[in-house]
Amino acid sequence: MITRRQMLAATLLMATALAAPVHAEDKPAEIRIGTQKGGFFPAVRQRQTLENAFKPLGIEIRWIDFQFGPPLLEAINVGSVDFGFVGDTPPIFAQAGGAKIKYVAAVKSEGNTQAIVVPKDSPIKTLADLKGKRVAFGKGSSAHNLLVAALEKAGLSWSDITPAPLAPADATAAFVKGSVDAWSIWDPYLALAELKEGARVLVFDKDVHKPNAYYIANTDFVEKYPSQVGKLNTTFASEGLWADSHHEDVSKAQAEATGVDIEAIRRFVNRSNYRVVPLDAEVIRTQQAVADRFAKLGLIPKPVNVSDIVWKWTPGS
Repeated sequence: MITRRQMLAATLLMATALAAPVHAEDKPAEIRIGTQKGGFFPAVRQRQTLENAFKPLGIEIRWIDFQFGPPLLEAINVGSVDFGFVGDTPPIFAQAGGAKIKYVAAVKSEGNTQAIVVPKDSPIKTLADLKGKRVAFGKGSSAHNLLVAALEKAGLSWSDITPAPLAPADATAAFVKGSVDAWSIWDPYLALAELKEGARVLVFDKDVHKPNAYYIANTDFVEKYPSQVGKLNTTFASEGLWADSHHEDVSKAQAEATGVDIEAIRRFVNRSNYRVVPLDAEVIRTQQAVADRFAKLGLIPKPVNVSDIVWKWTPGS
């Protein structure tokens, strides 16, 4: 039988629990950031901006490098990377495959840092001339989207070419040896092909479609640490503004970090922008067009709705 004293104690305990303050958001011991061979990330790392922003919170920053987008997103999906930067196509393939990812911010590209190139003495002069040709590209990469969009613009189908899905290093070798007729590729590989091999640009991204790039985070990470995701976005946005007015510093840092010829890096950086923004309606529509293009061709297992995995970021909130 419950005594009056026990009843009073239980009531006081419940009242204390209800009055207790809500616990602050938990925080990770470290944040693992995936990057590729390009962008302004070497300069950000060199400046230690993220480390300085998160150190007062007791959070370490760890950088992990990838050759291109698809393996980076797979790492985010399985939880071995928390946050990363990729082009427009990798998230489409990842979402179609059920990956645990969220779009958390965007960079609106001007379309100058990715192109379809051919050897300098190639008889290929127009997109229509790609018919029957062997074309290299990174499967599931933004260059894959450029190639699909370019064929569409030329009135060609995917079956009109011989696709050669190759990672950048293998595609470089194939292009140099002449075992592919054309190559859809992004900077700094594009700039290197132009400067070292005399590659001729057939079309840039901007000639075919509107490209964007994205900051992506693991779904569980976003749900558990939303304020840290906002802080990452804000810090990268601040660094993007700095980078846009310090191209030479960005170029030197990237050349030092990658060993890539600095003239190629300068070419890449001078045609880039680094402004980080939330995903607005225009960006989401553009990305949905990419998803629909791949679904129509049967290149992804199922159609996807991009807005389903967009995380709302309100700068300054």
